[in-house]
Amino acid sequence: MKSWTSWGSLVTLVLTVGKQASAFYLPGVAPHDYKAGEDVPLFVNALSSSDTVLPYDFYTDRFQFCRANEIHRKSESLGSILFGDRLQSSAFELKMKQPVPCQPLCGERTYSPEDARFVNQRIRERYRLNWEVDGLPAAMQSLDDATQEVYNEIGFLLGDDNKQDEVISLNNHYDITIEYHTNDEQNFRVVGVIVNPYSLKDRTKCSNSGPPAPEAGVVTLDEEKNTPVTFSYSVKWKESPTPWATRWDNYLRASDPKIHWFSLVNSVVIVLFLTGMVAMILLRALHKDIARYNALEAQEDAQEDFGWKLVHGDVFRPPRYSMLLAVLVGSGAQLFLMTSVTLGFAVLGFLSPSSRGSLSTVILVFYVLFGSIAGYTSARYYKMFGGEKWKRNVMLTALLVPGTVFAIFLLLNFFLIGAKSSGAVPFGTLFALISMWFLVSAPLCFLGAYFGYKKPKLEHPVRTNQIPRQIPEQPFYLRRIPSIVIGGILPFGAIFIELYFIMASIWDNRVYYVFGFLFLVFVILVLTCSQVTVLMCYFHLCSEDYRWWWRAFLTSGASAFYVFLYGLLFYHTRLTIEDVPSTILYFGYTSIMSILFFLLTGTIGFTACFKFVRKIYGSIKID
Repeated sequence: MKSWTSWGSLVTLVLTVGKQASAFYLPGVAPHDYKAGEDVPLFVNALSSSDTVLPYDFYTDRFQFCRANEIHRKSESLGSILFGDRLQSSAFELKMKQPVPCQPLCGERTYSPEDARFVNQRIRERYRLNWEVDGLPAAMQSLDDATQEVYNEIGFLLGDDNKQDEVISLNNHYDITIEYHTNDEQNFRVVGVIVNPYSLKDRTKCSNSGPPAPEAGVVTLDEEKNTPVTFSYSVKWKESPTPWATRWDNYLRASDPKIHWFSLVNSVVIVLFLTGMVAMILLRALHKDIARYNALEAQEDAQEDFGWKLVHGDVFRPPRYSMLLAVLVGSGAQLFLMTSVTLGFAVLGFLSPSSRGSLSTVILVFYVLFGSIAGYTSARYYKMFGGEKWKRNVMLTALLVPGTVFAIFLLLNFFLIGAKSSGAVPFGTLFALISMWFLVSAPLCFLGAYFGYKKPKLEHPVRTNQIPRQIPEQPFYLRRIPSIVIGGILPFGAIFIELYFIMASIWDNRVYYVFGFLFLVFVILVLTCSQVTVLMCYFHLCSEDYRWWWRAFLTSGASAFYVFLYGLLFYHTRLTIEDVPSTILYFGYTSIMSILFFLLTGTIGFTACFKFVRKIYGSIKID
């Protein structure tokens, strides 16, 4: 039922966006005013670690955390559930502006040797607790080494692994500081949640004003016998000048911002310069070619054709596996529109981090709604290729790409279930995804295909010969594999810097929020894919190789191969994943990302090349 709640929120967004276009946050994420003494709920989320991709439910029995009297889940969006969020009520009692001295959270908990081994291993893997108060994540204050600024680092450690003393301690006391802002001394808004966890063996030494004294000792879980532990907490309230609208600023600190800016601007300038040079050279060469061909046609003496005009009778010959190509291009068109519209909403500020899972929810919704684009595009190209098995084409368009991605996702979900991770998607959410696929996306795909087949067939500017022309021996750099590998480098160069920040946000527990940069990079990517594919196509046609259909798709799509290689590099240099399930999950999700990127960039290159070829052969006179 939680996933259907997210649908209701999305409908509310669509209906009210016209009235609230001036607001930064999504409708429904309005500020909550608390009265003095009013309950401020604290929700606990799944434990996570950048050393492994296996989240654990907060109330996993072996953690022995104190439970609320009545545990109820907070309503979450579809995207939030898919990304592993499991928000539940907690045993903490917070009341606005009422401090809480050191007090036990619940009765004494007993850790068995098996529980101790489990928890100690999680501490070694640097697992973090994730809480939420009024939509804000609990955080620890950290110092940015690059900027020397204090920022809020989301989450706090389960315990401390002191490798020098070989002591593993469990944090059993939480010093909670709630920052609030007020304008009228009657209504208060939460603008910050800071938690300092401590390991406290002697609870009588608890301090309300900082770390406990060293003589208080630390809690170590004995892996040979039972260990009693008492959890405790304290709460302080601190007035802050930070207004509610900017309360996320302390969380959104980019590491090394100067390097980020310099690298991004440098990449954009280089890519723009290269694509500008490619466009200038290509347009000048083509202008001369077309003028020369038309001048020869005007002469009375018959002249022998040369260059790319030689293959005019074969350039529009349908490719092998034309149905598959049409299906992939249709799916890529669906991804392109989904990405463009989602980035548009993000740049306008509708997908702020204050709404958990909003980005992934919107991505899913737009992907489903643009199923009609996939069917229409695939049908138009397949009809142009002269295909007759239109039923198979429509079914493949609706099922092939979504089915492949869903199959990989389902397989990875079984690994999460096997590892007893809370990141496993529940059956209800899986059913909602399947319903969206078969009840919304597939029918829209069929509808788009219907209109695509009703349209007249795309006519080519030149006739196709009955007998294929022989293709001469090609130089090494224009052969199939080398040309495809070379063509994918430049599109990857346009996005690899931003790709680092995206992967860091996914795997390293960071918040990604620079959507303006991302939109600019996406525009550069589109231009680069188009320019490089057109240039390589021109070289192939000049070498009398007319097999451009698949090559156009694969040339720009090859950048996905470099994306996967970059994922491999990121795994070895930035992550410390060692367990097999986490490794499989990482490369499984990286494979999904690479497949979708392949379809997106391949479709961009194919579309640009298709328009280019039609344009140049429509500009020359052919008898």
